[in-house]
Parts: sequence; structure tokens; C-alpha cells
Amino acid sequence: MIYVITVSAVVLLLCAITAYKATQVKNRADFFVAGRSLSWPVLVFTLLSSWIGAGSLLAGAENAYKNGFVALWQPFGGWLGLLLIALIAGRARHFAQFTVPDLLEARYNAVARVLATIAIVISYTIITSYQFIGGGDILHLIFPQIERRTGLYIIAAFVIFFTAAAGMASIAYLDLVIGVLVTATVIVAVPVLLHRTGGWSAVFQSLPKTHFEVLGNYNLSGAFGLALPTLLLLIGNQGMYQKFFSAKSESDARKSVIGWIVGTVTLETLLVAVAVIASSKLHTDRPREIIPLTAREALPPILGAILLGGVFAKVISTANNYLFSPATNLIHDVYERFIDRGATQRRTLVVSRLVVILLGIFAVLQATQFESILKASLYAYTVYGAAVTPAVMAVFFWRRTTTAGAVASILLGTVVTVAWELLQQYGSHGIQASIGGIDAVYPALIASVCSLVFVSLATPPPSPATLAKFDPA
Repeated sequence: MIYVITVSAVVLLLCAITAYKATQVKNRADFFVAGRSLSWPVLVFTLLSSWIGAGSLLAGAENAYKNGFVALWQPFGGWLGLLLIALIAGRARHFAQFTVPDLLEARYNAVARVLATIAIVISYTIITSYQFIGGGDILHLIFPQIERRTGLYIIAAFVIFFTAAAGMASIAYLDLVIGVLVTATVIVAVPVLLHRTGGWSAVFQSLPKTHFEVLGNYNLSGAFGLALPTLLLLIGNQGMYQKFFSAKSESDARKSVIGWIVGTVTLETLLVAVAVIASSKLHTDRPREIIPLTAREALPPILGAILLGGVFAKVISTANNYLFSPATNLIHDVYERFIDRGATQRRTLVVSRLVVILLGIFAVLQATQFESILKASLYAYTVYGAAVTPAVMAVFFWRRTTTAGAVASILLGTVVTVAWELLQQYGSHGIQASIGGIDAVYPALIASVCSLVFVSLATPPPSPATLAKFDPA
């Protein structure tokens, strides 16, 4: 009963925040970037909550249950990316647009904007879809009478409602509450869980030695195959840039990255530790559920209920963020740019909410196609990271990049990723045998970066006027 009460309280709190923030949405800037009003403490927790969702709580935990601390290679890629982000957060806020394709069109052209939008819609709806899967799993654990598929539909309905109601303002303040709740709970849960399992000596004795080795059951290529997609997604992350665009100032954007780095390294390490420690005592045929199962079976009821409620809220939060971003792209980068340039504020808000609903339905359809959240997350990260990230990084770090180079990079990054995955699944036995052990991130990233560099060097450099817009303030 305590689990039901806690999760119900979390849902009611989320609904209350959303209802309050919905009353403050008056125009497109309020909906898309929270009126550019977010202070750095709010930014820290909205960045933390949007980044750590089912990918960490379910996919990362699944890997930790099976392979141990080698699962930290996946978030490690994000940690490296955060160091790079610290250099550009203030400059991103200085540009003060709405989306990543805004950056790409200002630096390159409208074709780059549209191609990036396509890549974002593909990857972000996949990420949203496995948040729905994870939420359905958690609902089933709390309410066994609710089937996982039914739970998926219930979570999708909540997420679509929260996202359509108030946009970024709702998302940011939901994230603030959820981020504080989960971070505090996990910090307390790890030592309590360790004590209940008999300490580190008992954990070491219960698990294979590979669970505590740097590479574990992976080789170096496999470990980098975990880290690279995460690195690429983070440094080009549309949702992250949208939050920087929502900051009160460049100073708030820069300060938020420091808190984000500390929070992400701490929380992701502790989540992997929870999964590894719990795997020494708990056994399940659904490894992705190890953290919510730990909350239910291995922690004191009150602490476990709070953790379970926090995990549930985290999944909703991340789904909100990754559903909201492609909706913003389709409205701002396609609808307003090419379909209805004279749209009123009211019409734009109505269409924005309709697009959120349609993308949510599309994500639900995708959720029925994935069995492994870990595999789905790496695929989604690679689509975005190989297609969009090189061109975005070039905006800030390589002045010689040309429009032709960026367009070729985005196009090849998307095509190679999708084609590689299709060949691995549906190609002939010979093709599957040849490429089956090679992660899509390697050929996709090579194609994307090489085309960016070689095509740029083979075409005339950009004009000084184009480059001036992106010089530091």
C-alpha cells in the first residue's frame, strides 16, 4: 500500500505543477524556452533529470546487472561530453534561439535545418518510446494487475498531457522537484542497501570477478561502443541547448554546467552501484527492472517507496523532455519556417500541442517494436550523435566548416546509421556475419566526420559575416 500511496502522491504533485505552469504560458517563448527565465539552480536539476532517465535507470541498470561496473562506460561518454559542454554553454545562450536547427541554419542553410530536424525526430521519439516501456514496467511492479503494455499506454497518456499543457516551463520545474527527490534518495539508498546485503565482501563473493574489472566481459572496442554514442548524444543534445536558450543569462547557463557535471557523475555512479549490489542478492529474468525491483524488495518500505516513486517520476520527466524537443523542431523549424510563416501566437500554441500528441502516438507505436531498452538507447544515441553532433560542434570549434560539408555530414550520419542497423537485422547471413559485431556508431561517425572535413576543405570557406554571428561575446 505504501508504494501505491507514494506513486499516487508523485503523480498528483506533477499534475499540480503542470496545472500551475500551464496558466503562465502566454506565447511561443513561454512554451518553447520558458520565457528565457530559468535560473542556474533550476537549470542544474532540469538538465540532470532530462539526461538521467530510462537510459540510466533501466538500460544502464540492465547492463550493470549482467556485467557489473563495466556499465559505467556508457555514462562515462557523457561525462567527457560535459567537460566540452562547459566551454560552449555561455556561447549557446548568447545566440538565444529556440532549437539546434536554428544554429545550423544560421551557420549553414535551410537544408541543414531540415535534415537535422529529421534526425532529431527519429532519435528522440525512439528515446521517448523506451521511457514509455520503462514506465509501463514500473507500473506493473506497483500494480501487478496492470499489464506492462497497458502500463505503457497509461504512462504515454500522462507524458503527452504534461508536455502539451505547459511546454518548457512545466518540464523545467517538474525536473527540479524530481531531480532533488531522486538524488537525495539514491545517496541514502546505497549505504542502506550495502548494509542489507552484507557489505562489499559479500557482494564480491556473490558475483563474478569480471563485474569489478575495468572492461569486464567487454573488449576495448565494445567499451568504446558504449561510451561513444552517449558522448555524441550529449554534446549535440537538442534538449540541452534548448535549456541553455531558456536560461536567464549566459552566466546562469555556464554555472548550470558545473552543477550538472557533479550531479551526473554522482548519480549515475550510484545507480550502477545499486544495480550491481542488488544483483548479488536479487535475481530476475527482466534485468532492466533491477532498480525498481530493488526498491520494492531490498530496501526498507518507506525508502523503497520514495525511490520507486522517484524512478517513476524520472521516467516521466525524461519522456517529457524527449517528446518536447522534436515537437519544438517540427513547429519552429518546419511549420513556422516553411508552412505558415504568419502564424499567430495562439495558432502556433494550438498546433504545437497537436504535434506533441501526434509525436506521442508515434512514440507509442515505436515502443511496441523494441525488446531491449539498452539496444534501443544505443541506436537512438547513434542516429542523433553521428548525424547532428559533428555539424553542431563545428559551429563552435571549426570555422572552416562549409554548408556543403555540414549537409553531407548530417545526411551520411543518418543514412549510414539506419542502413547499418537494418542490414544487421534483415541482411543476408553473410552480411550479418560480416558486420554483426561492429557497432553502428563506428561506420556512421567515420562517414559523418570524414564528409564534414573533406567536403568542407573542397568547397569555398564561409563568409566573415556568417562567422561573426558565432564569435564569443
